Amino acid sequence: MKERKAKVPPAASRESESKPLPEVAIYTDGGCIDNPGPGGYGVLLIHKDNRKELSGGFRRTTNNRMEILAAIKGLEALRSRCRVTIYSDSQYLVNAIEQGWATRWQSHGWWRNRQERAINPDLWEHLLSLVDKHEVRFKWVRGHAGHPENERADELARTAARGKHLAVDKMYERTPPADPARLFWK
Repeated sequence: MKERKAKVPPAASRESESKPLPEVAIYTDGGCIDNPGPGGYGVLLIHKDNRKELSGGFRRTTNNRMEILAAIKGLEALRSRCRVTIYSDSQYLVNAIEQGWATRWQSHGWWRNRQERAINPDLWEHLLSLVDKHEVRFKWVRGHAGHPENERADELARTAARGKHLAVDKMYERTPPADPARLFWK
């Protein structure tokens, strides 16, 4: 597994040397009713005895978009630089960050290889920028295996996907659904 080095924002570099960073656990899940279809994300943030839950739903999206968005929403909720462990049951999400796939796709102009473009570059770009603001590691947890925090994130995501007033995933819906590999590319 490749080691990622987080960039330290210049203003925070002296601060982080003098006091330890707050440690936060973020449990994420995303999913769809059908795929693509109505989808949702669920996030559970834990810092010491404090817990915060986040969720949201979209009328037409994909499982992978919701998995990535859950991690984004969790990191966006942090008010300062933290040491973060993100727990996800998505091996795609965990491996894309921990094994450096997303960084490699970014460095190659969002190409996975010579023939295939990376899917969801809008979300990967945003996630990578947030990861760089914190000390982040991703850990995989088996889904639906009785892990209480992962089960809660799953429940939040499923409830959000079944909501009555679902948002529009503008980047997904503007793309011709016949070719999802071409998401966001002309």
